[in-house]
Amino acid sequence: MTWPDETATRAGGRHGRPWRAAGAAVVVLLAMVGSALVGASFRTTPPPRPPQPIAQAGPADSAPATTPGSASAAPSAGTDTAEQAATGDGSTPAPDMALAGLPRSTPTTVTIPRIGVNAQIMSLGLNADGTVQVPPLSQAMTAGWYSLGASPGEVGNAVIVGHVDSAQLGPAVFFNLGALQQGDTISLSREDGSTATFTVDDVRSYPKTAFPTDLVYGPNDKPGLRVVTCGGDFDQNSRSYLNNIIVLASMTP
Repeated sequence: MTWPDETATRAGGRHGRPWRAAGAAVVVLLAMVGSALVGASFRTTPPPRPPQPIAQAGPADSAPATTPGSASAAPSAGTDTAEQAATGDGSTPAPDMALAGLPRSTPTTVTIPRIGVNAQIMSLGLNADGTVQVPPLSQAMTAGWYSLGASPGEVGNAVIVGHVDSAQLGPAVFFNLGALQQGDTISLSREDGSTATFTVDDVRSYPKTAFPTDLVYGPNDKPGLRVVTCGGDFDQNSRSYLNNIIVLASMTP
C-alpha cells in the first residue's frame, strides 16, 4: 500500500476562495499536515524519529493565554509603545516594518541556518476536494507556500509546509524542524528581490487530533510565519506520524 503522491496543480497568486473564507479547507487541514506530509509508501521498518521540540505541547496548549501576534501579546523589542512614541530629538521614528509589513510577493526560497535548510519554495493552493495541497513526494526537499494566505512579510500569517521524510529519499526538507529554538532565524527570499526574516517565538508539537487551526491560519495584525511538518512517533499501521511540528515566528524588526 502506498500513500497518494499529492501534487500541487496550482501555482502563484490567489485562487478560489479567500483564505479567511476557506473554513472547510482548514477544517480538513489534518489531511495536509497528517498523512500527506509523511512521505509515502510501504515501510518494513519505522523511519528515524525526527527531532522533537524542547517543550512538548498538547491539547492543553492549543489556546495559550498569549500567542504571537495576538492582541494580548506583550510588545516586542521593535514595537512602538507610549514610551517609545518619540525619539530623543522629537523627530518621528521610522515606520516599523515588523508591524507595517511588506507588499505581497511570492516567496522563492527558505533558509533556516540552525538546521541547514536552504530550499526552493513552490506555491500551493487547494485540491479539488478542498484540502490544502502539499509538494509532490518527488520533490520532498522542496517546501510549499499556502498562496491563499499572506505572503511572507505581509501582515498576517504566512504558512510554509513541507515533508518530514520520504520512503524513497529518507529525511526530507523539514526533518529537523523540531530542533529549532526560540530566537533562531528563518529567512524567505521573495520574487520582488526582498528578503523577509523572522525570529522563532516558539516550537510546538500537537497531536493531529488537536491541530490548532486558528493559531496557524487565523488572523494576525503583524507579519507572522507558521512552518508546519509532521513529527512525533510513526504509526506503522496508519503509515503516519501522530503529531505535527509547528514553528511560530514573527518578522524581525
